Amino acid sequence: MRTSVFVLGSFVAFGLVACTPVRSNITNTDADVNVDNDGDGFTIAQGDCDDENPNVNPDMPEYPSNYIDDNCDGFVDSDFDGDGYPVDQGDCDDEDPTVYPYAPEGGAPGEFMPDGVDNDCDGIVDNHLPSYDDDGDGYTENQGDCNDADRNVNPGAMDVADNEIDEDCNSIVDDGAIESCDASLVMDSDDPWDAAKAMGFCKQAYYDDGLEGFRAEWGVLEARWILPDGTDPSTVSNFHIGHGILSQFGPETTHREGSNLLVLSSGAARTPADPGYMNPAGFSKGYGSGTPYGYQPTSPNCTFPPTTGSPYDGVALELVVRVPTNARSASFDFNFFTYEFPVYICDTYNDYFVAMIDPMPAGQTDNNISFDSGGNPISVNNALLQVCTPQSAGGINFTCPLGTSMLTDTGFEAHAATGWLQTTVSMDATSLGGVQIVTLLFGVWDSGDGALDSTVAIDNWQWSVDPASGSTAPVN
Repeated sequence: MRTSVFVLGSFVAFGLVACTPVRSNITNTDADVNVDNDGDGFTIAQGDCDDENPNVNPDMPEYPSNYIDDNCDGFVDSDFDGDGYPVDQGDCDDEDPTVYPYAPEGGAPGEFMPDGVDNDCDGIVDNHLPSYDDDGDGYTENQGDCNDADRNVNPGAMDVADNEIDEDCNSIVDDGAIESCDASLVMDSDDPWDAAKAMGFCKQAYYDDGLEGFRAEWGVLEARWILPDGTDPSTVSNFHIGHGILSQFGPETTHREGSNLLVLSSGAARTPADPGYMNPAGFSKGYGSGTPYGYQPTSPNCTFPPTTGSPYDGVALELVVRVPTNARSASFDFNFFTYEFPVYICDTYNDYFVAMIDPMPAGQTDNNISFDSGGNPISVNNALLQVCTPQSAGGINFTCPLGTSMLTDTGFEAHAATGWLQTTVSMDATSLGGVQIVTLLFGVWDSGDGALDSTVAIDNWQWSVDPASGSTAPVN
């Protein structure tokens, strides 16, 4: 005798295609198929798939997560669209068969076209498509990202040497070393791009490479000469004598990379052996300015911090730079020479060198990134003044561990310098408020008047994938 168990067996098999097997232990006979055993108004012949449970029949709503086919439609906990996933298994739209966990975005395999639908139910619309930036690095596969699962790999990244990874997606592995670009530069060039090259900025970038919405590669976007407060120096007499591109500033301060270094001065950026040299003892260029970003330097190293004098004879290089997307820090080397030592320590007449960055890195109170461990900006008062004759001056004891030989043939003999220092700054977008373009300003000025000048040599700008480990410290 054929019983209804086979009918239900086939019904259960149909349910298996979509989801979990339908629960059933019914053993009704043919004589019972027209009998409503559970009193719910439906017989087996009328579609009741469990005539011993009054809560199961074709008129019942489907209840999720109870592992029962409440409405006898063949699907446990109802996969309404037949895509194999009910709501309780993650289907975020159980009326659309193209929407379910792990479904291909775009609606169908191989189409790769955004459809404005979260097909794979991960909470993100149209991700995993070539038009979507999956790793959040600012580049999609359509924009050249060759590994959209790694935010350190994209056309805006710098290639890191010796790691067998093509970070910049140019199909060349480990080509990150950039050749020096300052060999042919002339000392008195007025071109700010030449000044950037002398420091080690060899890569130029562009705002638009012709592809809508595509961000170009990293590098320098803009370069210009300015007064420290950002104003145009084109009408200022003697401004350009305050910068120079030299292979060395005295016999011991030689270039740190390439063939040259950049020299900035509140006097003349020249040594006694160079044409255009002016003695830093009293060369005043006769103009004033404000400070960068309204910055007011102080000298915590002084027992009685002086009132800072207004800037005179200042010169500054401003660079707008797109940061490599995988850079976490950058560094540069400098050596600061001052004629203010030893007479004007902790006095109004202090000259300053600053390196400013905008936006301000997280954790700082101003934009200056070159300062000693005590928070003193680079001036005659800072604790890193180590090239000099040992003495106590202005209430500060100078041990001068580097002696005086670095002052030879610089015009600063019998005065002081810091020796080579290195500033390291965070370039992680998180530290910079999420931005990838920064403005850098390197400037020097006299304070209080234009007499007794100071000069700084700057070189060896470097990007790094390592986080910043500090601010400014001596370097060999």
